[in-house]
This record gives sequence, C-alpha cells and structure tokens, in this order.
Amino acid sequence: MSASTAADVVTLLAGQLVEFLETGYDAPGLFAEDVFLDYSSPLWREQTGSRAGALAVRSAGHPGTGRVPRSRVDVTTTGFVMELEEVWDEHGESWYAREMIRADVRDGSIVDLAVYCTGDWSSSRVAQHRAEVTLLRP
Repeated sequence: MSASTAADVVTLLAGQLVEFLETGYDAPGLFAEDVFLDYSSPLWREQTGSRAGALAVRSAGHPGTGRVPRSRVDVTTTGFVMELEEVWDEHGESWYAREMIRADVRDGSIVDLAVYCTGDWSSSRVAQHRAEVTLLRP
C-alpha cells in the first residue's frame, strides 16, 4: 500500500472513529469482527476480542451521544494514534474526558485498539480545574 493510500485509509477510519464516538454509529468495516480492544481508565482495565465486545464496552461507559471538539491524528507504520477530547451530557450533567488511542489497521479496518482515558470529569471538576490551572494550550 502506498503512503498516500495508507494516509487516505487512516483519514477515513479516524473520521469514522470520531463519528462513532459522537453518535455510537460504527460504519461498516470500521472495526474488524475480531478487533482486540484494550481499554484503560484511571481505575480499571478491560479487554475484549470482538466487535460486539468493543461496542458493549463503549456503550457501558458512554451510552449517549456527544462531541469530539478536538482531535489530532498521526499516521504510524501500522495504523494511527489519535489524541482527543470528548464532551457529553448524561442525566443532566456535562462530562469531559481526554483520550489517547492507538489503532492498528489491516485490510481497511481497525484490528487492534488501545484506549487510554483520563477518566470522566463532571462539570464541577472541569470548573475546578479551570479555576486552579492555566493551560498553555487548550
């Protein structure tokens, strides 16, 4: 596969992954049927070896829709790395999380996914952070 073709596949998959995170819709072929997911949060770690299992992990953690206001994607020799922020509302509360995702791609689908999440910050935690910390970059 040429470098431009690989970059095109990564661009497509990264966009579909953001759409999945925002809406819950997993585009056909986004995840291989035997995708391996290794999900780490500050206090827990889960693994699954199937598309259905990966969807279930996501649904359990973020059952609703949201937004990915910021993301960055870097192409790797095996797929891509994505850094992102997610925001969503659940039970009348606003939530925020930062994540780093490494995705390995084979035959145009994600086959291996490692997700590292900061944990979910409530709106009060976000406000506390904003009041106590000045970030150099958003």
